Amino acid sequence: MNSTAIFQISEETIPLEAKSDEALITMFQGGDRSTYRVLVDRHRERVRNVVFSIFRDVDMVDDMAQEVFIKAYEALPNFRFESSFYTWLYRITVNKARDEMRKRKVKRFFSLDLMTEQKEHHPALQTPAPTDMGVADMVAQALDRLPEKFRLPVILKDIEGLSYDEIAEALECEVGTVKSRLSRARAMLRTILTPMMEAE
Repeated sequence: MNSTAIFQISEETIPLEAKSDEALITMFQGGDRSTYRVLVDRHRERVRNVVFSIFRDVDMVDDMAQEVFIKAYEALPNFRFESSFYTWLYRITVNKARDEMRKRKVKRFFSLDLMTEQKEHHPALQTPAPTDMGVADMVAQALDRLPEKFRLPVILKDIEGLSYDEIAEALECEVGTVKSRLSRARAMLRTILTPMMEAE
């Protein structure tokens, strides 16, 4: 038995869980769809964390994560290995999040007049001022107040720990744009958080 044959046998005996993302994708594209389960298990929590960081809504995390992995499953046969799998997956997650944010803006637009009218007639519906908020809650509330183009880079960099290059790829923009938006977003966060923390 030659060394090539030995190498092939040893490769075949490596458990799926121990294989790289690239190896699993190659097997998937070759017809072995069972490898996708390993990719999902490996990256599920990171996708869920991104979704939660963006929306702060526990009830929607699993549904949106499932939508992301369905979309990724459908697109994976055309994956070209031009980026890492998880960067590619983040791009799908961000695009899904943007779609959801657009839907929410439309719903909020059409319900704004009704909400205003209800609050005028029912003072109990007025949103109370925050009290006894922890730092994490303050940061989450401040993030919610940032426009999408500033909020997403902060989440991907400061919460998820992606590199500038990975964020640029996920958001489909230049690295310089990422750095500029991060700088602006952090300044905006300081402006929002300072009075909140002083009030506490």
